[in-house]
Amino acid sequence: MDLKDKNKTTKNKTFIESFKHALYGIKTVMTEERNMKYHVSFSALVIMFGVLFHLDKMEWLFLLFTIFLVLVTETINTCFENLVDLVTNHAYHDLAKKVKDMAAGAVLLTALLACLVGAIIFLPKIWQLII
Repeated sequence: MDLKDKNKTTKNKTFIESFKHALYGIKTVMTEERNMKYHVSFSALVIMFGVLFHLDKMEWLFLLFTIFLVLVTETINTCFENLVDLVTNHAYHDLAKKVKDMAAGAVLLTALLACLVGAIIFLPKIWQLII
């Protein structure tokens, strides 16, 4: 919730209110998380390559799906990290480390998937340019 809503304890009353909080959450993860900035930068680069290589609809579908999957898992990873820090009061705990590592592993798996999809789509196109 926004800082001005510190004392709010009731549910959002309107869709617009919920939407504003969701946008604030996206803004927060974009401005505070270094890895999210990397993911967004690489995503923009990949989209530029997609435009450059004139991808077809199916290629765009796979590309955009994997891009958003990485962004979503990074956001969820950030949620886990913040929640673990809140619960442990930033103190080290083996179980807390496990949770954080597993959430980071989920991001790594989706990033690897995105790399594989990118390679399947772009490598043949790059190869054609070379030959």
